[in-house]
Amino acid sequence: MSIVAIINQKGGAGKSTIAVHLARWLQKQKASVLLVDADAQCSSSKWLARLEQEISYQILQAPDELLDELPKLGESYDWVIVDGPAALSETTRAVILAADLALIPCQPTGVDLESASDTVRLVHQAQRIRQGHPKAVMFVNRAVKGTKLKDEAIEVLRLMPNVLVLDTVLHQRQIIADCYGQNATVFDLSGSTAGIARRELEQLFKKALDGLNG
Repeated sequence: MSIVAIINQKGGAGKSTIAVHLARWLQKQKASVLLVDADAQCSSSKWLARLEQEISYQILQAPDELLDELPKLGESYDWVIVDGPAALSETTRAVILAADLALIPCQPTGVDLESASDTVRLVHQAQRIRQGHPKAVMFVNRAVKGTKLKDEAIEVLRLMPNVLVLDTVLHQRQIIADCYGQNATVFDLSGSTAGIARRELEQLFKKALDGLNG
């Protein structure tokens, strides 16, 4: 079993979108998956409740409850995906302390990059306590094609120690933004636009989960 926490203190980073798509992608690999919604908005659990494909989920938001329950849940599933809150709270700290991998999406803006550094600092605190765990992987999310911002953002992120920064970038795509309203993920939609988004997500997920072995 592995516990993957999708975290970032800044709202709008795309945590819920990544969490739901990662859970669906893993399910398509025939893995048993549970999504734990630790965000007060409960976006990911509401999304999963409306999907045609049934994916197990639980809402856990109290820090002590997360610390107690995540390891137990991890024994029953191949993967536990945690959609973390949009704040650096005790809930976030509890999620990081229980996770095997912290996956940190970051938009390529100055505000988001500064926010990411605060998130990484919290991960580093947990790594000192847990002798190097969780592994941490960052990537640029919602980048606009044809701009230099994504390359500049990657260079800034790579200045942060003990974090793997992926070359793979997720671009801003309307079809991904529309998935929530369509009660679907791009892994369930047809057409060339969905296919492009699927391939980008698959590449990202494969490289991110490789971070568990890094």
